[in-house]
Amino acid sequence: MNGFSEEWLRLREPADAEARTPEIAAGLAAHLADRTEVNFTDLGCGTGANLRYTALLVLPGIRQRWRLLDHNPQLLSSARGQLTAWADESSETPCALKLRKDGRAIEVSFGEADLSTGVERFVQPGEIVTASAFFDLVSKDWIARFARGAAALGAAVYAPLIYNGYQIWVPPHPADGPMVVAFNLHQRCDKGFGAAAGPSAAASLYDAFCDGGYTVNRGDSSWRLGPQDASLIAMLAENSAAAVAEMGLFDEQAITKWKESRRVAASCLVGHSDILALPAA
Repeated sequence: MNGFSEEWLRLREPADAEARTPEIAAGLAAHLADRTEVNFTDLGCGTGANLRYTALLVLPGIRQRWRLLDHNPQLLSSARGQLTAWADESSETPCALKLRKDGRAIEVSFGEADLSTGVERFVQPGEIVTASAFFDLVSKDWIARFARGAAALGAAVYAPLIYNGYQIWVPPHPADGPMVVAFNLHQRCDKGFGAAAGPSAAASLYDAFCDGGYTVNRGDSSWRLGPQDASLIAMLAENSAAAVAEMGLFDEQAITKWKESRRVAASCLVGHSDILALPAA
């Protein structure tokens, strides 16, 4: 699986938090409201941003246990440090990091994991499986296997910020259309899980869980980036141009001109979807 820099993850965390669908987040909170404790497994956890958002949806008084999984040990180490800094209080045991944040008790364990062969061995019955900006990286077959495995265990799934292929740059550039098409082709390349679902991932995940008898809700979580997001826009342009270059469809000069224009774009909309899949009662 391709890696993501800590700087990219740092820049996108506020945009992700702003973009998440409130109704989907509220649906997860309501699903958990009657519990005394809840277990989460976070796939491709990066630096822990998904925990920092999602844990605060759970009511105070409900004990939370989180298992954070990623293939990159450097990101797992960064997650530990950033979560410790984020918490109001923290302590460590040999097995877990214990946090308190806004009255919530959160116990966190970390695991270096290759998720390419599936996640069934990591998921426990009745828990919440969550993954932010993850499912567009995996294949349609992987999604189908994942949905079957989650259904067999009665696990709920919260999957925010799945890229859906839609981009609008302002002011427009004549090359926006072809470059976005090339970028979306790159999104379908193998990221370590087989040919990636890319922009069709949200639809594949939605259909797989509907077919499994789940109640599934989908919401829009598009980035709407403006002048306050100039650093993120600039890095988005850099990353997008690098992906386009790997496809070999345009000469270097054309890509560079487009990249330099997009680095200073006034605004950008990047389409994402949030999905919440809940098993039948």
